[in-house]
Amino acid sequence: MAVRKHPENAAVFVADNDRAHWHDQALWFVRSKRDKIAATLPEWEELRQRASEIKLHTLSRLADLLEEFERNATKLGAKVYWARTPAEHNEIVLSIIQQHKATKVVKSKSMLTEECHLNPFLERNGITVTDTDLGEWIVQLLEEPPSHIVMPAIHIKREEVGDLFHKHLGTDAGATDPPYLVNAARKKLREQFLGAEIGLTGVNFAIAETGGFVVCTNEGNADLGVSLPKVHIACMGIEKMIPRFKDLGVFLRLLARSATGQPITTYSSHFHGPMPGGELHIILVDNGRSDILGSEEFRRSLHCIRCGACMNTCPVYRRSGGHSYQTTVPGPIGSILAPSRDAKTYSTLPYACSLCGSCSDVCPVKIDLHTQLLSWRKEIAHRKLLPWSKRMSMTLAGMMFQRTWLFTMIGRWGRWLLPKLPRFMVYNRFNDWGKQRELPPMPKQSFREMYALRNKERS
Repeated sequence: MAVRKHPENAAVFVADNDRAHWHDQALWFVRSKRDKIAATLPEWEELRQRASEIKLHTLSRLADLLEEFERNATKLGAKVYWARTPAEHNEIVLSIIQQHKATKVVKSKSMLTEECHLNPFLERNGITVTDTDLGEWIVQLLEEPPSHIVMPAIHIKREEVGDLFHKHLGTDAGATDPPYLVNAARKKLREQFLGAEIGLTGVNFAIAETGGFVVCTNEGNADLGVSLPKVHIACMGIEKMIPRFKDLGVFLRLLARSATGQPITTYSSHFHGPMPGGELHIILVDNGRSDILGSEEFRRSLHCIRCGACMNTCPVYRRSGGHSYQTTVPGPIGSILAPSRDAKTYSTLPYACSLCGSCSDVCPVKIDLHTQLLSWRKEIAHRKLLPWSKRMSMTLAGMMFQRTWLFTMIGRWGRWLLPKLPRFMVYNRFNDWGKQRELPPMPKQSFREMYALRNKERS
C-alpha cells in the first residue's frame, strides 16, 4: 500500500477546522495533567534520570539480558519464541492458535501486534480477533488503525461513537451518554471474553532477573482476557526488557504519570509463568530494533516506554492527527522509529517537527527526541531523499546566507516590498508555508542597522 506524505495527510485533517482544534485542546489537557502530577513528586527529575540510566545499561547488555530472560521464563514454564520480522511473529501466533484448534482470540492493547498487522493476518486465516481495550475496539469497529498509542480513539467524538454503537450494538439512535455507551460495550465485550479460546496481550516491561513481565491497563481487560482462556500469548519488542525486579518501580511511577496524569495505571498485572493447567507463550520480536541498536545516533529511541507524552505535547501532532503519520507509532518518537526502518517511505516525518524541544522536555526516559529528529533531517538529505523543490530552495538559501551583501539586499527588499503586495500574491496555493501561517509585521530596520544605530548613539 502506498504511503502518502505527512503534509498531504495533515492537510486532510486540518481541513476540518473544528476537529483539529478540538483534538489539539484534548491532548493539551492531558499534557497539563502530566505537568500537575509530575510537580507533586520532588524526585521527578531523579526518576527520569534513573530510568534513562537503566535503559542505557539495558541496551549495552541487551543480548545477555534477553537470554537471561528466556532462561528464567522457561524455568517458570513459559515457552519463548524469537521472531526477526512481523511475518515470523504472525506465523508463530497463528501456529499456536492452530495447535489448539482455536478460532476466537481476545486481545488487549498491543502496539507491537499493530506494528505487525496481526489482526488482518489472523482474520485472513479464519480467526476472529476482538480488541478488548475500549478505544482499540472502537477503531477496530471503524476499521481504522489507532491514532495514538495510549488513547487510540482520541480523534473520535462521542457522537460518532454513539452512531457506531447504534449500528453495531443496537444502542439508541443519537445516544451520546458515556455511561450508557460504556455499559453497552461492556455487555458485548463480556460475551467475547466468555467465548474466547486464547488471550493475547502485549508487554509493557519484561524482567530479565525473574523471567516475568508486566502488563499495564486501566480497564482490566488484559487480566480478564487471559484469566478465562487457558492459553496466553504475550508479544513484546525486545526493547521492553529491564534488568532487575527492583528497577520496575522506577518505570511504573513514570509511565502513567507521563501518559495520562495518573499516579499509576489502574491495573499493573504481573505474569510469572502460566496459570495452573494453562500455557504461556512469549514471542520476542526484533523487526529492525537491532539495526537501531547498532546506530550510535538513534539507539536512544529504544529507551521509549510508549507513554505517548511526546504526542500530547507536540504542536504538530496535536494539530495534524495521528493518522497523518501513517505509522503504528506516530508523533515525535514515531518520526524517529519509522525512518529507521524505511527512510524513503517516511522521509517527511522528521520534518513534521517545529524543533521546539517540548517532546524531549516531557519524555520520562529523557530521549533527546528533537535532537534525533534534526539528525534524521541531515541523514535524509545525505541519502538524497529530499524532493527537488526543497533541495533547490535550500541551495538558494545557502547561497544567500553565505553572502552578506546578498542577505542584506534581499532583507531590505523584503521589508519594503512584502507589505505592499496584494494578499493573493503572498498567500496562494504555490506557497505551502503560508497555509495556516501569517507573516509577522515587517520591521523598519534590520538587526544590523539597529545594532549599528545603537552603537553610534552610545559613542
